[in-house]
Amino acid sequence: MILAGEAVFILPFVLPRIFRPTVLDVFALDNVQLGLCFSIYGILAIPSYLFGGPLADKYPPRKLIAVALWLTALGGLFYAQYPDVFVLRILYGYWGVTTIFLFWAPMIKAARVWGGINAQGKAYGFLDGGRGLTGALFGLLGVLIFSFFLTEAADVASLSERKRAFSYIIYTSSGIISIIGVLVWYFMISKDEAQGNLERITFTEIRQVLKLPSVWLLMVIILSAYVGYKITDIVSQYAEEVMLYDQVEAAKTGTLLQFLRPTTGILVGLIADRYKITRLLFFGFVLAVVGGLLFATGIIAPTTTILFFLSVVVIGVAVYACRALYFGVMQVGKIPLALTGTAVGLISLTGYTPDIFAGPAYGYLLDAHPGQEIGHQHVFWMFTAFSLIGGIAAFLYDRKYGKAE
Repeated sequence: MILAGEAVFILPFVLPRIFRPTVLDVFALDNVQLGLCFSIYGILAIPSYLFGGPLADKYPPRKLIAVALWLTALGGLFYAQYPDVFVLRILYGYWGVTTIFLFWAPMIKAARVWGGINAQGKAYGFLDGGRGLTGALFGLLGVLIFSFFLTEAADVASLSERKRAFSYIIYTSSGIISIIGVLVWYFMISKDEAQGNLERITFTEIRQVLKLPSVWLLMVIILSAYVGYKITDIVSQYAEEVMLYDQVEAAKTGTLLQFLRPTTGILVGLIADRYKITRLLFFGFVLAVVGGLLFATGIIAPTTTILFFLSVVVIGVAVYACRALYFGVMQVGKIPLALTGTAVGLISLTGYTPDIFAGPAYGYLLDAHPGQEIGHQHVFWMFTAFSLIGGIAAFLYDRKYGKAE
């Protein structure tokens, strides 16, 4: 489940996050065009969240997850052909369906079943931490492949040479994703695959979920946290444009950020069930506000290398802690286990709308001041504002449900 949890997002998100400057070059994109690809993904993902949620309450997670992995890997074969912008948008729309409709709610529900009554923090912390480690290893493998197949330094290599090197990364990733799908199909089997499954989902169950205050608060919490998570897409670009690193060094910075995710997720998972998980979620947003302000105020420059890396660590820990915890609070929020998939679908309908607007918004702010630090400052002001909103919602969630922990 952990391997699958990140592998399915490698092609549409992890590679562009770690190799953003390279992706912009080899696909001949600007920041807005890449952001619009993410938006198309989000537009198709929204109905996929809604209809995929009830599906997870009816069918075994392993079958849905395995098929999602195979279909996603198939898209990688088209990705490696370097399609034009129009076809690339269609591909991202396709991935919006394959990675969400058959995958997202089944994974979240499987983790909740795995965590039981008393280990929700550990279940989701280990899940997100393990997913982070998987993404970091994919990123490290990608950097090694990219460096190996470049005969010259990245900043002087020809476009055709960079395309060839990046193609090897795409094909390797697609192959590994397919293999993980086989492993899931045969090995991710619980003692009772039907645990918590319903024969059918009616509007009565949907209304029951929508009456829960925890569901509405989680919509705001996840929306805010996911805007924060999207900031990790531009860290490698910040390293290149503001810190003046070359493309390989920038990719290494993105990979370093990826390694913060497993560390944070596992540590949070170990302590979340001993302390109040809702309180830890609130502190995650507080840390995000602090990290956002460090970047937004413009005090980070090429001469402040140590401060840059410290700030990256603060941002990474905050963002990944929130990700590791926000679904873990469903248990104390009194969301029925049998309706977990439906609840996840409804929550995600709002919570993951940043897939639609965050990419273009960040892209617009960056392209309005190309190659300049001021564009990145505007992006981090947006990040800080949403972190503040998420912190308020997490505080209210802790006040209402924290006493039950």
